[in-house]
Amino acid sequence: MAVLFSLEVHTPYRLFFSDSVQAITLTLVDGEIAVYANHVPFTAPVVPCLLKIKDKNGIWKTSYTSEGILEVEKNRTILISDDADWPDEIDYERAKAAKERAEQTLSERMLKFEKMAATGSLLRATMRIKAWEEGRSKNRKF
Repeated sequence: MAVLFSLEVHTPYRLFFSDSVQAITLTLVDGEIAVYANHVPFTAPVVPCLLKIKDKNGIWKTSYTSEGILEVEKNRTILISDDADWPDEIDYERAKAAKERAEQTLSERMLKFEKMAATGSLLRATMRIKAWEEGRSKNRKF
């Protein structure tokens, strides 16, 4: 039997997820990471990415998460994120339109801070689209 640990994912609007899990994968500012039970403790910033959760039954579930902070303790992991969505909660057309707007903005001359904001918007929209597509391709309900 797999060793489980507690995972909580909080957003300002809701408790997105709270349960025992086998593993998670997500992207930190310096790359992708997998977390399992008894992982070495650390705290790190998270970038917009796919959050993949291996539940206690061994089934991988994919969701979207935006910027946040991940805190890993021995048998407890907490992700505090600006936003998180399951694939069926994502408005695909809205995400596609946001991606197109960000790409258009990036094609124009702009100040550095405007480019950084547009780059962030593009990443968030792209990750939402990927989460929606992956959820759809696996034909799952979350």
